[in-house]
Amino acid sequence: MDLLDDSIVPEKARPVKQEAREFAAEHIEPNAEEYFERGEYPWDILEKGMEAGLVGQSISEEYGGRGFSLTEMLAIAEEFYRADAGIALSLQLAAFGTNILEEHGTEAQKAEYLEPVAANEQISGLAVSEPDTGSDMAGMSTSAEKDGDEWVLNGEKYWVGNGVEADWVTVYAKTGDDPDNRYGNYSVFIVPTDAPGYHAEHIPEKMCYRASKQAHITFDDCRIPEENLIGAEGAGFYMVAGFFNHGRTVVAGHGLGLAAAAIEEASAFVHDREAFGRTVDEFQAVQHDLADMRLEFESARSLAWRAAEKVENDDYPGYWAALAKTRATEAATECAEIGMQLHGGRSVLEENKISRVYRDARVPVIYEGANPIQRNLIYRQAPR
Repeated sequence: MDLLDDSIVPEKARPVKQEAREFAAEHIEPNAEEYFERGEYPWDILEKGMEAGLVGQSISEEYGGRGFSLTEMLAIAEEFYRADAGIALSLQLAAFGTNILEEHGTEAQKAEYLEPVAANEQISGLAVSEPDTGSDMAGMSTSAEKDGDEWVLNGEKYWVGNGVEADWVTVYAKTGDDPDNRYGNYSVFIVPTDAPGYHAEHIPEKMCYRASKQAHITFDDCRIPEENLIGAEGAGFYMVAGFFNHGRTVVAGHGLGLAAAAIEEASAFVHDREAFGRTVDEFQAVQHDLADMRLEFESARSLAWRAAEKVENDDYPGYWAALAKTRATEAATECAEIGMQLHGGRSVLEENKISRVYRDARVPVIYEGANPIQRNLIYRQAPR
């Protein structure tokens, strides 16, 4: 069974996909259960991923990366997430936010902050969500005020990947207060994690994604140089929204990898287990469950790869990214649910991968914009 075969994958993305598959088989999957139990950040696997050239390499060759395209990033995502979502997310987030800097930053900013990430000398993060605000990007309250030749940040950010581990984070903050232009009140900044007034701590242990660490950040008169503003003041909302079009397409790969893992685990289990004198897969009800899993997975994967091409070509990118993210992540939750049911009582044992897949699959429907918000985007941005 090769659910993630490359027949649907553009030719240019196939070599990287094979690299990711081999890396996942050697380094991610064999260590997944251990890291889930320990709940520790996988520094050793991250370093191996850097050595393999599979971390932070969406940065263009001009700045030291491999210039991975969106389809190449999608190919990596589905392979890594089939192996383990927690470790995969840590590898992915090591360069989170760098696309915003590369597209909108100055050459001086790129030399100081982008190139070290591409060289795997630093890791980054992205801080958007807040303790009381997630999907309402025009409702964030963390502020940045100009004071001489510095910006002063105050407020909180939540669910920040690498908020503790990163060398710097890209921070989305409020710089205006125009009630008639909600979307023009925000800007994006580079904030070194050693800046005065930057405080971060790990969010208490989660039920899933335990090898990935998220942080609660507090900015207490956190001062950064004025040149750490990325792009134009007031353009932050549109910069982050554009970034999420690519990010949500990659998140579709998270869902595909998790769905594939659920199908593989369920299929192996029912073929090996006997009941009433025959293997469980011989029961028609079980066959229908497995068929439903395939229907969910294959339709989601076809849509995801079509969407990746559309987003790469800037063809209604918000619409296609929302379609792909919603369909693939919900396919993952459906496949994980059926997989649990087919495992019966053994499904709740942490030693069985399906229990981890089930917990992990519940999260991508929420991050990078909860799926109800994606449905709003699908309706509003659909071609007419």
